[in-house]
Amino acid sequence: MENPKFKFEELTVYQKSLDFVDDVYSITKKFPKDELYGLTSQYKRASVSIPLNIAEGAGDTDTQFNRYLQMAWDSSKECVVCSTIAKRQGFITEDDDKAARIKLSELAKMTISLQKYLKKNK
Repeated sequence: MENPKFKFEELTVYQKSLDFVDDVYSITKKFPKDELYGLTSQYKRASVSIPLNIAEGAGDTDTQFNRYLQMAWDSSKECVVCSTIAKRQGFITEDDDKAARIKLSELAKMTISLQKYLKKNK
């Protein structure tokens, strides 16, 4: 029997946000152990919040979905700060930070475009 699929799982922004979560989990393995309950935890929670908010808002009213997309966008900004701090503290390389920023920029653009679409079709 095939696994049931949910409509939000078809959204490209949702799929890409899961890819970003995978990246964050991978990169935070490089962080010092004494950051486990600090930056490591915060970065993971912020990244996970992106797909969680997309999923939670999808299927609701457009107004509600837009609100959840805004929370996903806010979490993306939080991830930018986490990446910046990690780079400044020497936990990740300049290239790691750049890669995260490129993916976050793409997620932000997709989120904003979806918000505009929802507002336009109100």
